[in-house]
Amino acid sequence: MFASCRKNQLPEFMMIHVCLFFFRALCVGLAFTLQSACLEAEVTPLPNAHAHNDYHHPRPLLDALDAGFCSVEADVFVVGTQLLVAHDRVDVKPGNTLKDLYLEPLLKRHKMNSGSIYPEGPAFYLMIDFKSEAESTYAVLRDLLSDYREMLTEYGSKGMQYRSVTVVISGNRPTETLAREKLRYAFIDGRLSDLDKNEHPVSLIPWISESWRSHFNWNGRGEFTSTEKVKLNQWIKKAHTQGRKVRFWATPETVNFWKTVYEAKLDFINTDKLKRLQQVLSDLQTNP
Repeated sequence: MFASCRKNQLPEFMMIHVCLFFFRALCVGLAFTLQSACLEAEVTPLPNAHAHNDYHHPRPLLDALDAGFCSVEADVFVVGTQLLVAHDRVDVKPGNTLKDLYLEPLLKRHKMNSGSIYPEGPAFYLMIDFKSEAESTYAVLRDLLSDYREMLTEYGSKGMQYRSVTVVISGNRPTETLAREKLRYAFIDGRLSDLDKNEHPVSLIPWISESWRSHFNWNGRGEFTSTEKVKLNQWIKKAHTQGRKVRFWATPETVNFWKTVYEAKLDFINTDKLKRLQQVLSDLQTNP
């Protein structure tokens, strides 16, 4: 750097100022990089934390990662050859692609952490909720995921090959199409009917999700009745016996609810309040 300054034949006082400017810029950049690495290392991964409608946050995906979440949810519509992230079609914006908001940042983290989203793991899940028609949406997603296969869990001739990100499809689900595929990088979010029938293997349906309000009256305040508690425990136990994970949407956003379902061993706790759930789960992990 200093040698290049001499070659420019600048007056000595200007040369000194220019060299000092570049040196300071280099130091600031290095300090920022080190600070970012330290902040990432300080984040405690929360395997039970699921960011519902993650794209509504100021920084989609990144806010969830900063809070240690190990599962995020993105709703998508197929528009031409792209998957655009939005809850309703009227909110679709050309620049908000699944690729740019989720897949590219996750691939960067995968490479930075030598094959993991967090330096020490654990598994990370990307739930993609199909808002548009199942088959046409999956056709676009299938092609897109193949470009990111180095970080994606796959099912193929060798069975399940787990990697840093597991993609789970919810919403309008092309279940039978995925069931016929010999190689794929996505899996299906099942329902209680799938749990009861137990017709599809875990390698196709690793999750079971249901609306909390459709099955429980408890709003997260006061006492969780013994009848409903037994029902919840039975469903979770049945899913775990089959090797599946359980999640509910439309859940109460109270500390009492979060602690109760955590103690019941619910695999994923749904929330829009990232920082509040982060604090609760961090305390529960530290002081079980």
